[in-house]
Amino acid sequence: QVQLVESGGGLVQAGDSLRLSCAASGRAFDSYIMGWYCQAPGKQRELVASINRSGSTNYADSVKGRFTISRDNAKNTMYLQMNSLKPEDTAVYYCNLHVLQTGYDYWGQGTQVTVSS
Repeated sequence: QVQLVESGGGLVQAGDSLRLSCAASGRAFDSYIMGWYCQAPGKQRELVASINRSGSTNYADSVKGRFTISRDNAKNTMYLQMNSLKPEDTAVYYCNLHVLQTGYDYWGQGTQVTVSS
């Protein structure tokens, strides 16, 4: 089993920055992708950014140039640096670990990000 615990959300103003953290614990996998997803009220959960084991990253078009995903393997922690935040970034942000071999997804409990105009 894997446990994912997010932190770092909050209420900020447009233009501000936040850094989300996702601490992972439990079993290790040889092949996986970790990512951040967001879900706004009334909308489906969608991918914000992902990073694979080799460090290759992928971003949603809406956050390119503003958000940066990174990982500290020594700390088993993934980060999402969110700059130039916009009201439309308001959502619950979830940490995800996708196991490539089985297709199974682990999820964190989510952290709320609210951006006021």
